[in-house]
Amino acid sequence: MSEIRCRTYSSPIGLIEISGQNGFLTGLNFREKAAESGKEEEASVFLACERQLREYFSGARFDFDLPLTFDGTPFQNEVWTALRSIPYGATLSYGELARRIGRPAAVRAVGAANGANPISIIIPCHRILGNDGRLTGYGGGLWRKEWLLAHERKLRTPDGPLFAGR
Repeated sequence: MSEIRCRTYSSPIGLIEISGQNGFLTGLNFREKAAESGKEEEASVFLACERQLREYFSGARFDFDLPLTFDGTPFQNEVWTALRSIPYGATLSYGELARRIGRPAAVRAVGAANGANPISIIIPCHRILGNDGRLTGYGGGLWRKEWLLAHERKLRTPDGPLFAGR
């Protein structure tokens, strides 16, 4: 088992630490300053992630195609997999997500799993709203969640992304 490596990517909404191991993306988290470790990595998974993030932020990418691995409980993995099925620009409530995974009484557990998502943006936990439709917690800060949702909304039509053929 190799060591987890990381790179820092400068996005329009701040620094993002990209983590990976053995050719898989393991983390994507917002940071206040660049990582100071000497473990920066040039591996293809990091380069592909940076390219896809640039495309996402420029409005040219609506889905991510990266090898992911995440270490969570079976329930967390179920929630994180369900999050990946939420279309670009769409939102769901915690309650609706709980119903979609067949656990309608597990709203709080779904919220906790959403908050523990290790690969933000790519596993789009920002697309989950409170049951009343309001913005609720986001590890990167509510202002980033609001920015991401507005970014996706401006490029979405009722039938999907404005330029889905790109």
